[in-house]
Amino acid sequence: MKKPDIFEFYRRLAELNPDPRTELDYGNDYQLLVAVVLSAQATDIGVNKATRALFRDVTTPAQMVALGEEGLKQHIKTIGLFNAKAKNVIALSEILVQDFGGQVPQDRDVLTTLPGVGRKTANVVMNTAYGAETFAVDTHIFRVGNRTGLAPGKTPLHVEKALEKNTPAPFRRDAHHWLILHGRYICKARRPECWRCPVADLCRFKPKTPAPA
Repeated sequence: MKKPDIFEFYRRLAELNPDPRTELDYGNDYQLLVAVVLSAQATDIGVNKATRALFRDVTTPAQMVALGEEGLKQHIKTIGLFNAKAKNVIALSEILVQDFGGQVPQDRDVLTTLPGVGRKTANVVMNTAYGAETFAVDTHIFRVGNRTGLAPGKTPLHVEKALEKNTPAPFRRDAHHWLILHGRYICKARRPECWRCPVADLCRFKPKTPAPA
């Protein structure tokens, strides 16, 4: 995709949604980190249901440690891989208490050293909590980047690097939110809804999916 088309791609998404936000519910940076860790291979809706009661009682890493692994499991047992996720959340909470004064580090490289925190999770936290111009490549962004020609790549890291290179300055902070939402609700995996896509004319995907009869 050429530079003018990339600019117009983002401009249209920004015009439709000037203030994009994550669909995960959270009250502070720590709860955001926990929610993103829990969201791996799970839906935001499912995570929000599981954390609704949890986050009323647990707002700090110390409170999570006090709750304990078995207590956490009771809250998140409806989420896939909840056993491993509970173990990771308790472990990362212990590290935050012991090494970071209960605060979430504002450094992507440090975040990725925490149990259960990969590059994608760290990018989400850095962007959403701290406004960093990071690009968290999930399955939606990977698909949109390749399908549209916006940021083609064989791996999530390749797509991330392409987005870093290609995304114009005015759109860098919110780009990953726009792309996730676009992939989630319009540029869907099995049947992209091209007939109502605001950037269909800029997209390289052929053939376009026709409107349902």
